[in-house]
Amino acid sequence: MATEPVAAPSSAAAPSLPGWAQEAIQLYESNAASQFILYGNVYDQLLIPSGSKNRIGTLTDFLLQVLLPRFDVVLSYDLGNGIRVEKGGEVFSKWPLVQQNPELPKAPRPAIETLTHYFRYVANLARLNREGRQVACIIRSANLIAPMVQGGLDYDLNAMASLIRDWASESLLVSHSLASFLIAENLNDLHSLIANNPRSARVKIALPSADELNAAFTLMSPQYPTALQDYSSQLDKLAHHLTGSTLGAVETMLKTKEHARTKILSDDVVRLKKQLVEQDCSGLIEFIESKRTLDDIYGQEKVKTWLRQDIALWKSNDLQALPKGYLLCGPVGTGKTFMVECLAGEAGVPIVKLKNFRDKWVGSTEGNLEKIFRLLQALGRCYVFIDEADQAIGRRESASGDFGVSGRIYSMLAEEMGSSSNRGKLIWILASSRPDLIEVDLKRPGRIDVKIPLFPTTDTRESFELIRVLCARRQLTLGEDDYKLVAETLPVLLTPGSAETLAVKIYRIARTENKSPEEALCASLIDYQNPVPLDALQFQIELAVKEASDLEFIPNTFRPSR
Repeated sequence: MATEPVAAPSSAAAPSLPGWAQEAIQLYESNAASQFILYGNVYDQLLIPSGSKNRIGTLTDFLLQVLLPRFDVVLSYDLGNGIRVEKGGEVFSKWPLVQQNPELPKAPRPAIETLTHYFRYVANLARLNREGRQVACIIRSANLIAPMVQGGLDYDLNAMASLIRDWASESLLVSHSLASFLIAENLNDLHSLIANNPRSARVKIALPSADELNAAFTLMSPQYPTALQDYSSQLDKLAHHLTGSTLGAVETMLKTKEHARTKILSDDVVRLKKQLVEQDCSGLIEFIESKRTLDDIYGQEKVKTWLRQDIALWKSNDLQALPKGYLLCGPVGTGKTFMVECLAGEAGVPIVKLKNFRDKWVGSTEGNLEKIFRLLQALGRCYVFIDEADQAIGRRESASGDFGVSGRIYSMLAEEMGSSSNRGKLIWILASSRPDLIEVDLKRPGRIDVKIPLFPTTDTRESFELIRVLCARRQLTLGEDDYKLVAETLPVLLTPGSAETLAVKIYRIARTENKSPEEALCASLIDYQNPVPLDALQFQIELAVKEASDLEFIPNTFRPSR
């Protein structure tokens, strides 16, 4: 490997480079690695240091102008363009193979074989002390050239992956000045021979931080004076609000605003961030900002007290007693999703709700999770909500026919949930009416520290008060005397979901049949039937009781006898 550095930044300029670039430089200069798998936010725009001023460009631009200016020859390859000479065309043209046939191959296997042949040719020249050339190669969309496949019976594909792996491990090439960069959005999309090669350095490019967005806004502000009019003196504030967005998405938004001659208003920022983040994640997540608070939840006083204490610890940055995650369990309709919204609104942080990240293509599900994790790490503090967790989360043992996808999902989620670096940044919330179907290891302390059971009403008084609160939100007033009228017909084991349905029915009767609220209440309870079968309700209550991390969360009615 070369003793010369990958790049030529001065010691004063080096700290301005992003962390991933500094990591690559250190690995190459120390002879620790010559092949770099660049993954993550690889298709975004990047800030490129250019003298005393930054500019915006692609990852390839960054590599060519910042990391590889001292290399004699820089080649690139992708499926669309084939092999291209990015730098050093005159030197490359002296290769006898090119002189015999200047037409370079475009098909993957011949192209990779040609590149390997050239690398070995240059390395042999250097070994013979005839010429010493620094050569670099950039493989764009490497996952399309050497994708992850199930079974491993594609010999052409395996041959290519083996050759690419040789660039980082063959002694002839490693001893020469060769640097290769394989660009793929997700590690899980890349052939395992390459992705799991211990001689390759995996370098993650994260979503832009608030500081990087601020620097980009400062650079772009002269181009978008109208769009940034209200933030001209507080670009750092706008950057903080839009953390989690890609630079490309932000630039597109600014262009659209400027073209329409409209400015970004403070009231628009939350909506814009939601729009940008959801677009970048291609429907994998739902980004929710909630204005509800825990005051909107009826009852559950013990639970609300505990959650408010956790929020106070979070806000004061006292993280030692802060849980990494919650499990909300209880029968269907007990308001698990509603509680998440209220919790997020009380804490003043967003909710990232994981949607259907599973895909039918091999490797795509794991790639989707990688993309979600990158977003979570960029957002800073947020709640990560997985509804119906017993269905969404994989299992340690994969089901037959899923090619190990469930097991890999489980491992990825378990690792991310248990990461100590996420404490104080991400709080995971799993919701399920069947917590018994979630792997025990995923619910253990260190991943899920607090398990909160949510229950239906335990007596007719609770049922009446719940209905009363929900009717009041529809401007229907029920008095104390109304309880006496319906005490004998009021159902118990009434969930907030069922009570909501009853409140809507009461409102409908009051409006369409011109009845008073109390008359509508009485009419709605005639022939009432719980929408959830009682045996299923009792079973789910028993599960929630068993899961509870603290007995004080359980009403006396449901507490197990000692």
